[in-house]
Amino acid sequence: MSAETAGPIPVLGTHEKRAPLVRPVRRRRNVLVWCSFAWIVLVVVAAAGAALLPLADYGAPIGSPAAGPSAGFSHWLGLDNLGRSMLSRVVYGARVSLLVGAIAGTIAAVVGTLLGLVAGFFRGPVDTVIMYVTDALLAFPPLVLLMAISSILRPSFGTLLIGLTTLVTPTFARLSRANTLNWAARDFVLAARNMGWGRLRIALREVLPNVVPSVLAYFPTVVAALIVAEGSLSFLGLGIPSPTPSWGTMIADGKDFLTTDPQMVLIPTVAIFLTIFALNQCGDYARHRFDRTSQH
Repeated sequence: MSAETAGPIPVLGTHEKRAPLVRPVRRRRNVLVWCSFAWIVLVVVAAAGAALLPLADYGAPIGSPAAGPSAGFSHWLGLDNLGRSMLSRVVYGARVSLLVGAIAGTIAAVVGTLLGLVAGFFRGPVDTVIMYVTDALLAFPPLVLLMAISSILRPSFGTLLIGLTTLVTPTFARLSRANTLNWAARDFVLAARNMGWGRLRIALREVLPNVVPSVLAYFPTVVAALIVAEGSLSFLGLGIPSPTPSWGTMIADGKDFLTTDPQMVLIPTVAIFLTIFALNQCGDYARHRFDRTSQH
C-alpha cells in the first residue's frame, strides 16, 4: 500500500489540548442590601396597613406622659410627653413621610425626564429656556426655597408636595438631558432617522426607553433626600400641621425633653436614619444593576 493511499500515520503518545475549565464567578450577596430591602418593605407594609394593626389613636393619650416601654402593643416604644403612643406615631408618621417623598419624587421624575428629553433631543431655543429655568431653581439653597414656598402658602400636604416637587425636578431634568445627549448620538438613532422616522417618534421609542433606567436608578436616592427635607420642614413647623404625626414633627415635639426623656427624639431619629440609609443602599444597588451608562 502506497503512502498516498495509507493516509496520515497517527502519532502515539500525543493528547489533544483542551481549553481549561473556567468556573463562573459567583457574585457575593450583599447582606447589607438585602437588609435594606427588608427594612423598606417592613416600613412600607406597616405604613400601608397601619389601620389594620392593633395601634392606639396617634392623637389620643393612653397613659401617663413620658412613660417607658411596657406590655401592650401600643406601649412597646413608650409614650410621648402627652401620653400618646410612640409606636403609633412612628407608624403613622412613616405613612406621611413616605407618601410625601414617593409622590413628590414620582411627579418630579416624570416631569423632569420629559423636560430633559425635550431639551437634549430637540436642542435649540427649547433647550436654552429649559436649562435657564433649571439653573435658576438650582441656584436657590434648597431649604431656603422650601421655607419660602411654605411661608407663602398655608402649611399642608399639598404645600409640601409643591415645594418638594419644585426642589428636585431640575435635578431629574439635568440627568435626563445628559443621558439623552448620550443616547441620541448612537448608531440606532441615526439608523432610525435614515429610515424616515419622525423626531418625536425617535425620541419616545428609541431614546426614552434608554433614559428611563438611569432615572429609576437615581429615584431611591431622591426619595431619601425628600424625606430628609420633609422632616426638616416639619421640625421647623412648616410641615403638615398637628395632630397628624410625621417623623420631623416628633423630633420637634421631643426636643424640649432631650435631657430627661431622650427616647422621644431617639426613636423617630433612628427611624429616619434607617430609612434614609436603606434607600441609599437600594439606590446604589439599582445604579450598579440597571444604569446602562455606568456599564460602558
